[in-house]
Amino acid sequence: MREAFRWSEHRPVAKTATVSLHSNVYNVDPALVGRKVELVFDPFDLTEIEVRFNNRPFGLAVPHRVSRHSHPKAKPEIPKTQPAPSTGIDYPSLIDTARTRELGRQINYEALLPDQPADGR
Repeated sequence: MREAFRWSEHRPVAKTATVSLHSNVYNVDPALVGRKVELVFDPFDLTEIEVRFNNRPFGLAVPHRVSRHSHPKAKPEIPKTQPAPSTGIDYPSLIDTARTRELGRQINYEALLPDQPADGR
């Protein structure tokens, strides 16, 4: 019964053994490169897509994961320079101390006003 409501679309297999369906890319069997395959799927659940070629099943299409390619024999890059040793200076506390000292030397604007009589005139 489930098979009756599944959709089917034909797609070409790229040379990277991938097919595109509804803006998603899926990996398929590399033996299908360059051929046109039939993708059978539930339109509301694109996690399971069956791949068929010449009316024979060829497994499931797996969502393509983008990753960084590196040759298996390649060695990881190691930085040639070591990070500079710690100086032991606590810069945040030095800045805090300097700022606290500046705040203690703020201008007293009340002291700049001429003396006024006590009755406020």
